Amino acid sequence: MALNIVLVEPEIPQNTGNISRTCAITKTRLHLIKPLGFSLDDKHLKRAGLDYWDLLDINYYDNFDECRNKYYNHPFYYSTTKAKKIYTDFKYEDESFFVFGKETKGLPEELIFRNIDTAIRIPMRSDLKRSLNLSNSVNIILYEALRQLGFPELV
Repeated sequence: MALNIVLVEPEIPQNTGNISRTCAITKTRLHLIKPLGFSLDDKHLKRAGLDYWDLLDINYYDNFDECRNKYYNHPFYYSTTKAKKIYTDFKYEDESFFVFGKETKGLPEELIFRNIDTAIRIPMRSDLKRSLNLSNSVNIILYEALRQLGFPELV
């Protein structure tokens, strides 16, 4: 049993490092879509993930379609502030994929609108033009999915 986090063109190494750490301790697979905004041997990336790199199941792709095509029969959910439904409106299943966009722009609009039925958002204040940090957003959604599945293999 495993869940999956997909980061489309992440830009900030500390965010990816923190997400890597969360994935390692929850047995969640991490999928990184290039281009990455940092080097994989970036010291900030390694520092944030620290001792967890050897526990991480990580996959790399040249583009999002490569990842989507490989797992075409799995459910994908697209995290965006533009979604109508909130992340708790869905019943997640084993092998679900949660897709997050780059820190400065989010997911491409065409990807969101092509998948609007499975686009999810985290409720936030509407009077601000800012959103949650990427690693915080991943944690919120991932832990809701894990809760729904009964925290498999976690104590």
